[in-house]
Amino acid sequence: MVKTVDFSGRPFHFIGIGGIGMSALAYILAKRRLPVSGSDLRPSHITERLQSVGAYIFNRQEATNLELFQSLDPSACEPLPILAGAGQTGVTTNGSGVSKFAQYLSQTSWCDSLPQVICSTAIGKSNSEYLAAKEKGCPIFHRSDVLAALISEYHSLAVAGTHGKTTTSSLIGYVLLKAGLDPTIIVGGEVDAWEGNARLGEGRYLVAEADESDGSLVKHAPKIGIVTNIELDHPDRYQNLEQVIDIFERFAAQCETTIGSIDCETVRERLKPQISYSLDSHNNADYTVTEITHHPGGSIAKVWERGKLLGTMQVGLPGQHNISNALAAVAAGRLLGLEFEMIADAIATFGGAKRRFEWRGDCHGITLIDDYAHHPSEIRATLAAARVKISQKQNARVVAIFQPHRYSRTATFLDEFATAFGDADLVVVTDIYSAGEVNLHQLDGQQVADAIASHRDRVIYHPALKTLGAKLKEILQPGDLALFLGAGNLNQTIPELIALYGAN
Repeated sequence: MVKTVDFSGRPFHFIGIGGIGMSALAYILAKRRLPVSGSDLRPSHITERLQSVGAYIFNRQEATNLELFQSLDPSACEPLPILAGAGQTGVTTNGSGVSKFAQYLSQTSWCDSLPQVICSTAIGKSNSEYLAAKEKGCPIFHRSDVLAALISEYHSLAVAGTHGKTTTSSLIGYVLLKAGLDPTIIVGGEVDAWEGNARLGEGRYLVAEADESDGSLVKHAPKIGIVTNIELDHPDRYQNLEQVIDIFERFAAQCETTIGSIDCETVRERLKPQISYSLDSHNNADYTVTEITHHPGGSIAKVWERGKLLGTMQVGLPGQHNISNALAAVAAGRLLGLEFEMIADAIATFGGAKRRFEWRGDCHGITLIDDYAHHPSEIRATLAAARVKISQKQNARVVAIFQPHRYSRTATFLDEFATAFGDADLVVVTDIYSAGEVNLHQLDGQQVADAIASHRDRVIYHPALKTLGAKLKEILQPGDLALFLGAGNLNQTIPELIALYGAN
């Protein structure tokens, strides 16, 4: 018999609850007044947010965490507090937090039951907490199972694609929010408009980011599926592009309606979306743009719907790729019956998601930007946007600080990385962020730097993040746009660099 995720009140326990994908799901469940607990290796603003809505957090990953569910004494529980601004009964972790959590469970008649344990792909089979859950007989689900169950409960829009998922899903969620549709939103990045990576709405719509990296995309069957593009990005999972395409084809077959960018040949030829969008007005897409104008603050374009001019759209996010992301939001909004003027007004005020060309500060005339780009295509698009950003400044430079992510990806795309930095005036390469991979390819950042240097001048290899801030302070100059690129921990250097400048 196939296990199903239970939303009737049985507790949830997330191993690695502080991850960006896991925490979004935990937040939604906690806001739905379901008992939620979880573990992570260290506290963060994400775990603090989860605590504020009632989640019980262990700041360690140990097998003993699960003993909580078999040792609670509801008769000793204290009344639960009402959390300021939460609008619901909550659970705290200080003082008598465990007894309060016991009260929470006893109110749902699940106090003596084992929790549903939620894991992501990042949790290995040797994890002690995972092994304990398995030994105790806890129902164990992948995080994608929880997302799939939520998607099935709503009129859902799921955004998939190799690049642009977070920005596109956030844009669509923001449009629906501004339209008064009160959507539930689950995305892979933090957005200021809803103060995090998730919000629970009371409307019928759910907007979710759907990930293909681990193959779980095939579990989702939304009403509307949006596909931004298809490329090979996870060679640790897929041996070739054809395997990736198969995952997307299976996803598209499960959507009632598919919206797709036909600027991507693979989407155009293999998925054949029912509703198409394109930046090329000659592609005969359902939605397209003309008269694109780029400026340091974003872009402006005329938007067309099946040959009819809808009006002008202003996008506050830089780069050609963000016009495409915004056009996907137009297509989705129009499918839901929204007026273009309302959609355009929302897009014009959308501030973006964190780590997507995120402004982090200005120091001594130097602009610091954090971006999650870690694939050659993403790097090219982000650097092109940076080039536009400084186009009206004299003597300005784009300085790309790049941390390669995963040995498998670096090895597969080394030739593509070598030619991806054409819009940078100076490139600084750190050592490779392993993301837990074993270095089977015997690669290091020096080889990446050498590959880039074979196609351009001014490449610096500086492996250690510990001293990177001091090195950047030596080489950066007023007018520079310093662009921190990577999906690892490179952005930890940014506050250190700000502090170094502040010390003078």
